[in-house]
Amino acid sequence: MLKPLFGKADKTPADVVKNLRDALLVIDRSANQNERKVEKAIEETAKMLALAKTFIYGSDANEPNNEQVTQLAQEVYNANILPMLIKHLHKFEFECKKDVASVFNNLLRRQIGTRSPTVEYLAARPEILVTLLLGYEQPDIALTCGSMLREAVRHEHLARIVLYSEYFQRFFIFVQSDVFDIATDAFSTFKDLMTKHKNMCAEYLDNNYERFFTAYAALTNSENYVTRRQSLKLLGELLLDRHNFSTMNKYITSPENLKTVMELLRDKRRNIQYEAFHVFKIFVANPNKPRAITDILSRNREKLVEFLTAFHNDRTNDEQFNDEKAYLIKQIQELRV
Repeated sequence: MLKPLFGKADKTPADVVKNLRDALLVIDRSANQNERKVEKAIEETAKMLALAKTFIYGSDANEPNNEQVTQLAQEVYNANILPMLIKHLHKFEFECKKDVASVFNNLLRRQIGTRSPTVEYLAARPEILVTLLLGYEQPDIALTCGSMLREAVRHEHLARIVLYSEYFQRFFIFVQSDVFDIATDAFSTFKDLMTKHKNMCAEYLDNNYERFFTAYAALTNSENYVTRRQSLKLLGELLLDRHNFSTMNKYITSPENLKTVMELLRDKRRNIQYEAFHVFKIFVANPNKPRAITDILSRNREKLVEFLTAFHNDRTNDEQFNDEKAYLIKQIQELRV
């Protein structure tokens, strides 16, 4: 038999969740509450979250008890604790914010047979996912919200809700944040949304091609080096993924897209050039190039051959790159005017 986790005055999962809810309700009504009372409620929230974590992860002396974890999870759902924690996340201290994400992410991973109860809970309350997405607008909680949102979108049903939300387009703003950590975190979440669930993403890109790539062009043309490099790299991955064949065909038949990529090949920063190369090669390697694409390549044939011949010649150990470069040069040389 397991020893009590906290001695004689041990709290049950139901006790912890009740105290947590009571404290959150005080915070919820903070406009009408004594300031000290609200401070105490915030302290109580932190304390109860720490206890909840001990139920989930165990302690130095005790392994977690599955029965207690199940009870805790059910009480959290019944009392609607998750939306309240996220709503007031900005009011908590750093460690408490970390505990919110830790509890949230662990509950998301829980499975009962083939069921994922927290996924079902969130799917029925899409506003929670929207709140997490919009958390990127608040620097003090952006990274915590990003951690929880990434955990959520590992599940296709929840990723679909975010992807088809009217707020999804905000990612094109968040990934260009002036705060490096926020921009990087937002891009990581954005990339997960666009790559983890292949069929869903292919369907989304097919149905939203114009809107998506009009917004995406702002990323590949961004003045921010990291944004430009990351977005070019992801663009190459998306176009080369066989699930996105239809999207790739649309993208590489656009003369404007080709002109943009050719400009990026000449960027003064070598890593930008390199990522642009991996998009440019898709245009050239296309066996069914439309006339407009062939015309652009033919008009610039001599300059392109000269440029590519001298392009990143120091990558002597990158056999695949050198094979691809040689292939592109040959394809361009053989183009008919």
